[in-house]
Amino acid sequence: MPDPLPIAVLISGSGSNLQALIDAQARGAPSCTIEVVISDRPGVKGLERAEAAGIETRVVGWADHADRGSFTEAVCDTADEFGVEALVLAGFMRILSPAAVRRYPNAIINVHPALLPSFPGARPVPDALSHGVVLTGVTVHFVDEQMDHGPIIAQEAVPVLAGDDEASLHARIQAIEHRLLPEVVDAFCSGRVRVEGRHVTVASGTIGEDNEVGA
Repeated sequence: MPDPLPIAVLISGSGSNLQALIDAQARGAPSCTIEVVISDRPGVKGLERAEAAGIETRVVGWADHADRGSFTEAVCDTADEFGVEALVLAGFMRILSPAAVRRYPNAIINVHPALLPSFPGARPVPDALSHGVVLTGVTVHFVDEQMDHGPIIAQEAVPVLAGDDEASLHARIQAIEHRLLPEVVDAFCSGRVRVEGRHVTVASGTIGEDNEVGA
């Protein structure tokens, strides 16, 4: 059995998706090890979650850097210090520059609370409600040079119910995120994910509702 793949998890807030990754890693033989958790903000709960699990933490402050490029280089340099081979964006609210994709090609994974390409950006849950859709969901995808655009690894739909507000809909979306993201990370770290252009194939088992999603 190959050694677990070393990864870094990037967060900006409470770290509920980070906790899902930590819990999944603790349940069995892990395909990855979280070597470091990097936050763009100090004092967030996600850092406390990491410290409670015995994981190294670092803060790379957005305000401490002159521009997106220098911030991105600092994030990647910090990850490199721990010898990681992939980045997982778990509620990370900053857009990395293309330099990150060059340094970690097809090795940056993001979770987004909508069915991309619908509702990209920072407000996907209220956007779904305001547009009156009957289905939204969760997308886990590779990061490329454009925002919320890279090849889709897995998606799962979440119905929008009558009477939903942002809090109730987001809670149901998060429940799916907490299951789907660890499944994707496990498949990636196990070497079961293949990328061909914008199409991703997952071998030896399924993720979420489907095991192959073409973007």
